Amino acid sequence: MAGERVRASDEEREQYANMVRAGMTEGRLTLEEGEERLAGVYAAKFRDELPPITADLPEGGRRGLYETPEAKEQFARDGRRHVWGHAGFIAVVAAALTGLWALSGAHFFWPAIPLFFMVFGLARHARWRAYGGRRFGRGPWGQHGHGRAEWGRGPWGAASDRQQGWSR
Repeated sequence: MAGERVRASDEEREQYANMVRAGMTEGRLTLEEGEERLAGVYAAKFRDELPPITADLPEGGRRGLYETPEAKEQFARDGRRHVWGHAGFIAVVAAALTGLWALSGAHFFWPAIPLFFMVFGLARHARWRAYGGRRFGRGPWGQHGHGRAEWGRGPWGAASDRQQGWSR
């Protein structure tokens, strides 16, 4: 079964079409080349027919998608949500540590030490988000400043990135 080809979905074709459109917008493709490639994208029946259409564009055409207004807006929206989630987590931990301190009867406010480092981490997270959160030329999908497993996966999946030789 390893030799069988997988059919492309409408969503995959639309993603490649957006890559071609981004290449046209950037001026990397002429109008004629772009329309020819768009026709090829929409005519593709199998997944393996799609990557060659955008292979000569930077990062296989993906770089142009990261610069679209929709991607930037989604990236900013996700970033704000994650920074607020981070701040909420710190508030809960601060309340718990302060409660433990009150119960312990200690004279020194020892929760200040871990809270200092947590607030410092939050400030770095917010600052990293403010500068776009892009490191090593990667795009918006999965860039939230944490190490969760689902992050780093774009609409094309992490496996295809490894096959392309891109690091995460």
